[in-house]
Amino acid sequence: MELLRSRGAAEVAHPGGTLLVHLIRVSEQLAAWGAPADVQAAGLCHAAYGTDGFRSSLLSLDERPTLAEVIGGDAEELVYLYGSCDRAATYPQLSTAARPVFRDRFTGLERTPGDDQVDAFVEITAANELDVFAHDPQLAARYGPELHELLAASRERLSAAAWAAVQHDLGG
Repeated sequence: MELLRSRGAAEVAHPGGTLLVHLIRVSEQLAAWGAPADVQAAGLCHAAYGTDGFRSSLLSLDERPTLAEVIGGDAEELVYLYGSCDRAATYPQLSTAARPVFRDRFTGLERTPGDDQVDAFVEITAANELDVFAHDPQLAARYGPELHELLAASRERLSAAAWAAVQHDLGG
């Protein structure tokens, strides 16, 4: 947390307050859903390198080893997967491919992560987007139905608690 604070996360505006407050809420939501510690840590840092939907970054890609030292290698791998995901290329595959291929928006390379990583990615996506939508009704109205469709099609990758939250918050 100190690393995020020292990199300005408490000063970056984000729906519902600051980026730091959002990151904490995402991690807490993952904990409430029973996610493993590495997934919670990845949720806390999911925007460290920026994301396809939120380009502000707190760390450069050269600082991946620094983040891995703080949160662990597995959690950092999830943070990189989340931040590097080219959503336009990857999201459609989440619902159609048994083994989705992720396109890296930083390098343009494609890779097929393991099922555990894809499951964690979808769980973090649900926690992140539900938090954003809870604090920005316009984004919720615009993108909520599309997110519900994506997560419904990827339902087997979500925990029961995450799916219940999706159903509660996005209807369906």
